[in-house]
Amino acid sequence: MQGAGRRRQNTIYRAGVLGRRPAVPTDFAELERRARKATSRAGWAYVAGGAGEGRTMRNNRAAFDRWAIVPRMLRDVADRDMSVDLLGTTLQAPILLAPVGAGQLIAADADLHTARAAAATGVPYIFTNQGGTAMEETAAAMGEAPRWVQLYWSTDEALVDSLIRRAEAVGAGALVVTLDTTVLGWRPQDLNLGSLPFAKGLGIAQYTSDPRFQELVAGHRSDTKPEITLGAIRSLISITRNHPGTFWANLRSPKPRAAVETFLDIYSNPRLSWDHIATLRSRTRLPIVLKGILHPDDARRAFDEGVDAVVVSNHGGRQVDNAIASLDALIGVRDAVGGQRTILLDSGIRTGADVFTAIALGADAVLLGRPYMYGLAIAGRRGVEEVVENVIAELDLTMALTGVKNLAEITRDVLVPNPS
Repeated sequence: MQGAGRRRQNTIYRAGVLGRRPAVPTDFAELERRARKATSRAGWAYVAGGAGEGRTMRNNRAAFDRWAIVPRMLRDVADRDMSVDLLGTTLQAPILLAPVGAGQLIAADADLHTARAAAATGVPYIFTNQGGTAMEETAAAMGEAPRWVQLYWSTDEALVDSLIRRAEAVGAGALVVTLDTTVLGWRPQDLNLGSLPFAKGLGIAQYTSDPRFQELVAGHRSDTKPEITLGAIRSLISITRNHPGTFWANLRSPKPRAAVETFLDIYSNPRLSWDHIATLRSRTRLPIVLKGILHPDDARRAFDEGVDAVVVSNHGGRQVDNAIASLDALIGVRDAVGGQRTILLDSGIRTGADVFTAIALGADAVLLGRPYMYGLAIAGRRGVEEVVENVIAELDLTMALTGVKNLAEITRDVLVPNPS
């Protein structure tokens, strides 16, 4: 992506001569404002909301503000290289699209829009385990473009194996095991609305498309009769529409509701432990990435267990209120495991300058989450593409203006504690 920053600027300014504006704002504050306006209350609560009082979300941003970039001059940075080798694949820029569940709350076919945008912009997409489209269909939409697959560890081990086999079959470049959601965090924005997308059949397509899950549904028995209310009818319609098959056939079948109940019973495993992780090497040939690491000792243990990479992440502030900022945790994790291990950062990334700071503090690459979802809300696939292009462009320009030619030159020496 040589000269990505200048190309993006030129595209925008030349269109401006013709009276055209970007599909999405180029600054995060306006991006967020317009996305909120375009999104339903339930969709905004789920994607933009955080745990408790939202302190972890604020911690994530405050951590970036504690660092200042120190530009250097006269370095001849005409030729710049943002590429990085990550788990056997060379990426054009150190950015991946994070797995964000229940994207249907933001846009119909959210997973497909995101997949196509990722392929068009040359960044890998981590398929969410809580998607609205089966991974096989999402992979087909990407062609040969790189993709990873997220795994939530179910209480049913056969389902875990089935999801892993499917990830291998769709050409995943890595299996990303999310560790920090063995139970849902306390999320007031969702709770105040009584809104859980999965309970309405949203975000469970990886399950309803899975043969092992279908076996579990077939064996599901429920003696509870649902209370008939207007809300219950709306939920039933949502469940029916989002289940595989035709609407009218689903409406006459008990399977859609049984699928939701089965999912809620087994989708995440609060007994998840290092003993489970130790089994992965015998269960998959894929590189293994553990997402949700914040403590240096957990990072050491992960690599001792033979995983290939970790994602330092607090789940975007959605699980534990007042948790350590991911960027702050990154420093300790990198110091603990040394320079040769692969570490990614998730949570709090908003701009290209943020990506620069994260790399300087030890990340090999970052996961972009809410910003691309906001682009999706405003302008669909094109909105995702422009958000990604803008972040990459700003990273490229930040490198140029700071006097570095490649990612290896982005070290802690380019930062100082922010005096403000």
